[in-house]
Amino acid sequence: MSIHPIEGRYGSEEMREIWRKRKELEYMLKVEAALARAEAEYGLVPDNAADEIEDKANLSYVSLERVKEIEAEIKHDIMAVVKALSEQCEDGHGEYVHLGATSNDISDTTRALQFKESLKIIMRRLRELETSLIEKADRYRELACVGRTHGQHAVPTTLGHKFAIYASEIRRHIDRINELKPRILVGQLTGAVGTQASLGDMGEKVHQRVNEILGLNPVVISSQVIQRDRYAELITKLALISGTLDKISKEVRNLQRTEISELQEPFGEKQVGSSTMPQKKNPMRSERVGGLAKVVRGNVQTELENIPLEHERDLTNSSSERIVLPETFLLVDEQLKLMNYIIQDLVVNEENIKNVLGHTGGLNMSESIMMALFNKGLGRQTAHEIVRDCAMDAYESEKTFKEALIQHQEVQNLMSIKEIEEALEPSNYLGCAEEHIDNVIDIYKKEKED
Repeated sequence: MSIHPIEGRYGSEEMREIWRKRKELEYMLKVEAALARAEAEYGLVPDNAADEIEDKANLSYVSLERVKEIEAEIKHDIMAVVKALSEQCEDGHGEYVHLGATSNDISDTTRALQFKESLKIIMRRLRELETSLIEKADRYRELACVGRTHGQHAVPTTLGHKFAIYASEIRRHIDRINELKPRILVGQLTGAVGTQASLGDMGEKVHQRVNEILGLNPVVISSQVIQRDRYAELITKLALISGTLDKISKEVRNLQRTEISELQEPFGEKQVGSSTMPQKKNPMRSERVGGLAKVVRGNVQTELENIPLEHERDLTNSSSERIVLPETFLLVDEQLKLMNYIIQDLVVNEENIKNVLGHTGGLNMSESIMMALFNKGLGRQTAHEIVRDCAMDAYESEKTFKEALIQHQEVQNLMSIKEIEEALEPSNYLGCAEEHIDNVIDIYKKEKED
C-alpha cells in the first residue's frame, strides 16, 4: 500500500523507476562489477573472477528479495548486497567481491548514476518548457497587457514579454544544470577514510578506471563519503527550478481570477472544479505546482544540514537523503510535467486582456504623458507633478484621465488632443519589448544549433 504521494501521485513513472529499490540494486551491482573489472585490469583480481562477478552482477542472479532477507539478518544494506552477489559466484570467485571498497564507495557512486539518469529527464522537460515559452513569447509579442507592480496597474507590457522572461529564466536553469554536472556526476572508490590504503599503489588507478567504466567523473579527493556540498548544490539547483515554476504558476492563477480572467489553465471536458459549486474552473494544476514548491524549498535546508558530517563521516546524512533525494527529483519532475501541460494548452483571453488594460481609464499611461511633456521641454520633476495633479483630479472626480489632462492649462499649452490620445494608447508605449523578445529567441536558437 502506498504511503508517500511520490509512490503514485507525483512524478512520472520514468523518474520513479530510477529511484525504486530494484533499480538502485541494479546500479549497485554495476558498480561492484566495474570494481572487479578495474581490479582485474591492474592484477588485483584474477580475470576469471572478474568475469564471474560481471556475469552474476545483475538482477537475474541477485534478487532484491534475497538482499532484504540478508539485510534483515545482518542489519547492513550494502553488505547484504555484497553477500547476495558473492553467494551467486562459483568457484570461490565471490571472495573477490567488494575488494578494497567501503560501503559509501558503492552507495555514493550509485547515487551518481541515479543523478545522471534523473537529470536527463529534468533537462528534457526544461527544454520542452523553454520551447513552449518561446513559442508563446513570439505569438503574443505585440499583445499589450497590463503590467503590475505592488499588485497595482503599472505601464503596459506585452504578454509575449512575460513569456520571454520565463523562457530566459528556464534557459538559465538549463545552463546551471550543465555547469553542475561535472561536480555532481562523480563516483568514488577511495576506501575507508578516502586514502585508498586498501589497494596500495593501485588505489588511484582503480578509482579512475571504475569511474571511466561507469561514465562518471572520478572525485579528486574525499573522506569515506563524497562531500555533501555537492548534494546540497544539486538540491539547491532543483529548488531554483521549482521556484521559477512556482512563479509562473502564481501568475497563471492570479490572472485566472474571475474578475481578471486574462489567462486560464487547461480544463478538461469532464473535469470537476468543485464538489459543491458546479461552475468552478479552479487552477488546480498551478496550485499544485505552488504547493510542491514549498516542500522542495524545505528539502534544501535538510541537505544543507548534511554538509557538516563528523570527522571522515557519520551516518546522520543517510536517513534524510533516503527521503530528500528521490522526493526532490520526483516533485520537480511533477512540477515540470504540470507546467509543460499548462503552458502548451494555456487559454489566452485576448478580449479580456484588452478590457483590463483600459480598466483605469488611461491612468496606467501616466508615465507616457510625463515623458511626452518632458520631450516638449518641461523638466522631469515638473512634468511628474503636473501628471500627478491630473491623475489625482481624475481619481477624485468623475473625469477621465484624458479629460483631466485636456483641462490642465500647462498640458494644453504643450500637447494637442491628438498627441494626448497617442500618448494614452498602450500599443504606443511598449518600448523595446519586441527587441527583448527577439534577444531571448536568438539565444534559444543559438543554443539549439549548438
